Amino acid sequence: MVLNTSVEETNDNTAIFTLRGEIDGNTAPRLEIEMSKFAEIENFVIRVNLSEVTYMDSTGLGVFVGIYKSLVKVNGQLLIEEVPKRLYRLFTITGLDNIMSINRKEKDDGADDN
Repeated sequence: MVLNTSVEETNDNTAIFTLRGEIDGNTAPRLEIEMSKFAEIENFVIRVNLSEVTYMDSTGLGVFVGIYKSLVKVNGQLLIEEVPKRLYRLFTITGLDNIMSINRKEKDDGADDN
């Protein structure tokens, strides 16, 4: 189980995380540490691209909830983008799509239409 993370910091108080692989109990703690570095900065925006994430369990959802809560306290934002259909279902089933900014991947391969 591998999760590759790249982070780009922009000049407008934003960090863009591009994730590739699996977010689970083994990989989530490292992701949480990396994202937490930005989560307490006033008015900071964390954008997370999930287009290349192949698997995510409840541990991954927990990371996003924790980061979201930290950012809200300091008027920040968490934007979860390019979410594949199979992962988007996790956000909708849990109701997190009604709380957080979560955007589906525009072109999905349809392999996860179950």
